[in-house]
Amino acid sequence: MARAVVERGGRRIELTHLLWFRRAIRGRWIQWLVAIFMLAGFVLAILAGLFGTPVGSRNFGVIFVWIVWWAALIALLVPVTGRLWCSVCPLPLPGEWLQRRALIRVRPGRRLHTLGLKWPRTLRNIWLQNGVFLGVALFSAVILTHPRVTALVMGGYALAAILLSLLFERRVFCRFVCPVGGFIGLYSMVAPLELRVKNPAVCRAHKTKDCCTGNENGYGCPWMLYPGKLERNTYCGLCGECVRTCPLDNVAINLRTPGADLAPRVGERRLDEAYKGLIMLTSALLYSAVFLGPWAGVKEAAYNVFTLPWLGYAIGFLVANLLVVPGLLLGAVALGRRLGRTGDQPLRQSFVEYAYALVPLGLAAWVAFSLSFVLINLSYAWPLLSDPFGWGWDLFGTATMPWTPYFSGLVPTLQVAVLLAGLVVAVNVVFKIGSTHAARVRAALPVAGFCSLVTGGFLWLYLG
Repeated sequence: MARAVVERGGRRIELTHLLWFRRAIRGRWIQWLVAIFMLAGFVLAILAGLFGTPVGSRNFGVIFVWIVWWAALIALLVPVTGRLWCSVCPLPLPGEWLQRRALIRVRPGRRLHTLGLKWPRTLRNIWLQNGVFLGVALFSAVILTHPRVTALVMGGYALAAILLSLLFERRVFCRFVCPVGGFIGLYSMVAPLELRVKNPAVCRAHKTKDCCTGNENGYGCPWMLYPGKLERNTYCGLCGECVRTCPLDNVAINLRTPGADLAPRVGERRLDEAYKGLIMLTSALLYSAVFLGPWAGVKEAAYNVFTLPWLGYAIGFLVANLLVVPGLLLGAVALGRRLGRTGDQPLRQSFVEYAYALVPLGLAAWVAFSLSFVLINLSYAWPLLSDPFGWGWDLFGTATMPWTPYFSGLVPTLQVAVLLAGLVVAVNVVFKIGSTHAARVRAALPVAGFCSLVTGGFLWLYLG
């Protein structure tokens, strides 16, 4: 049976106490085979994008990346399993194989084959990920609909991951560059799955730190973390190497209360992460306005890249992400400080802390946005299993299956339910941040109002 423990942040159920689960994690084959399957799909998506039909709805690259994979990632994997996707992501695999000079077998004592350059200290944060995400987001209307552009972007990510693996130590691309990893890490704080050490005192007393250096059972942490100090899900890729290498069996994978990482005083609060939450929430709102709103001119500008209208759209997109919405939150925080007469910490610190309340709201917003097109377009996937390039094949007899929207009548109801759930959790986090005494509760009210206002904007866009 799984073992339950009570720690700071709530009750934990240790999954690695289960024999079958521990064997699956300590072994390498299951994870490796899933990753190889994902790599095959990744390569097929690139090839289909480059050489298949230019019609997005008939191309494997567009449908399986932006409909199937995205739906699974944002609506299921991240909310339920956190960063589990990162453990089987195909992007770092080729670079990691080149570093280790091995596909699966552990070679203890052998150094990684890399130039061993140190990642610049000024970039050891997620500001670069924030910038890369915004850069890609400006071209998202084209990336999501043009197979060749999708293929070029995916291929660019793959080449960047390989190059950085050859130059720097371990998974630098995943930790500091990958824009997908940036928002997965942020939203993984909501997930009920975590990797933590069982007893930090055991880690402090242990001298060899096999989880960082590796041994005959596994490699040192590819994410350059020390599990003994891990308090949040944000940067742990759940690869399981520390579970394999710990000679004291002191690393566990647990089920825990969802959103435990968002509790006050759990882990460090950082401005780069706060801005990631703001960027993700703002981008979801702007995407909803562009793709689902009644403004045809804005949608046309988003699609016509490098034109004068697109330049105006790009400037507006960046200003909204970097200035307008952060400014509104900052104003709400400042107003709250005046209402509650709380000035015992700097305004910047209050802004950063309250920004973490946007994490569940942002995740709900992305799930709601995804529902608007995933259920409607998912049936495009079945013909592409037989004809991924749009060349007229029928490998499995599914090529003639018609487009059929699923549960289209339920989409608005599901969106409302998801958004309201995200708002409830966000407001709960807001008042926990300000729950020390009555004055702090009053200080939290404007931020709760900000969350309600944003949710209202989404509801207006989805329900008209």
